[in-house]
Amino acid sequence: MSARFDDGFSDYTRQFAAMANRANRLALETAESAFGVQLRTFERNANATAGFLGELAQPGPQADLPSLLPKGLQLAQENLQRLASAGQEIAGLGLQTGQALAELARQPFERSSRRRPRARAS
Repeated sequence: MSARFDDGFSDYTRQFAAMANRANRLALETAESAFGVQLRTFERNANATAGFLGELAQPGPQADLPSLLPKGLQLAQENLQRLASAGQEIAGLGLQTGQALAELARQPFERSSRRRPRARAS
């Protein structure tokens, strides 16, 4: 009886370790993807801002404030739109990860319910 218990316990422990490993890998992949999205957004915003600042630093007739103000506001709006889009993409990644983790958590229960026949009420 003890050997049967040990075998069952070992099986459940192995399954739990495998599931925890998959969940950890999924979480790390999601974090990596989210970091990539944020890094791309930062790069695009930095390039756009550097271009504007380069234009601002150039001497000449186009460097007057009334013509640069609308460009600066447009740049700020585009930067904020990129940030919002990145936030939505990261939220989507989080939802997908949550769904995948829920599926992982559901699998052992589905397997155990298929293995054990239900007792009938008399």
